[in-house]
Amino acid sequence: MSLGDQLLQYLFTGITIGAIYGMVALGFNIIYSATGIINLAQGEFVMLGGMMMVYLTAIIKLPMVVSFFLSILIVTAIGAAFERAAIHPLKSPSVITLIIITVAASILFKGGAMFAWGKHTVSLSPFSGEEPISVLGATILPQTLWILGIMAATVALLILFFGFTLTGKAMRACAANRTAASLVGINVKTMVLLSFALSAGIGATAGIIITPIALMNYDRGTMLAVKGFSVAVLGGLGSNVGAVVAGFIIGIMESLGAGFISSGYKDAIALVVLLLVLFLKPSGLLGSRERAEFKKF
Repeated sequence: MSLGDQLLQYLFTGITIGAIYGMVALGFNIIYSATGIINLAQGEFVMLGGMMMVYLTAIIKLPMVVSFFLSILIVTAIGAAFERAAIHPLKSPSVITLIIITVAASILFKGGAMFAWGKHTVSLSPFSGEEPISVLGATILPQTLWILGIMAATVALLILFFGFTLTGKAMRACAANRTAASLVGINVKTMVLLSFALSAGIGATAGIIITPIALMNYDRGTMLAVKGFSVAVLGGLGSNVGAVVAGFIIGIMESLGAGFISSGYKDAIALVVLLLVLFLKPSGLLGSRERAEFKKF
């Protein structure tokens, strides 16, 4: 394989990885856009989506389409139950308190998944075959096209939801000023519940579509959360388009780093980028200056 073919192959691999990270980052952005909260349990929603999909298709033997939507529904319900049990009862919690709660939830979800499904890694059949598609001397998996298509549809729907629906605008208003939102009749607690449910659903979707490529086990959520948060910060917290762009940037950087330097440094790249962004441009690529500082919920 020539150098040009190698570069193209690394580019395709990076796009696939970046799409995965971008989907995880979208979950962070949904909750942040609606509440100002950084949910560090987001990676566990991704893990639960993938594990639940494998369970329903491989163990329960449900059709893939039914398992897809049922897995999303179950994880969405888990996200909503988490908000009702851990976030809803609190009265004006600090940011640190909320972060600690989401970290605790991450540990709880991880332990529950290990108890339910064990420690072994599971796989899921691709949605439309495993035969690679050849493009200019490189190959791309059909599942990658599913990931890119579902991510694009998700971003488009989120833009429409937050920009053109009353509920979406109400969720954004709650993040901007909780007190003012309450004074104009917005039920802030309901908006927070919806944001957690929506974020969990999108996290589950991400977990389902990446499992055929990346596989899944009970502890995958932690690293996915780190990568997704790094992408969200790079793109600008609250910016869904920024999450996609940043996901591709970090994904391609990881792929090139693994290909030309060493795969041992792959996971460190996202962390280095996160630190550089926090030092040099806290608002991210497409984030506003106001979002550079985490809001108090």
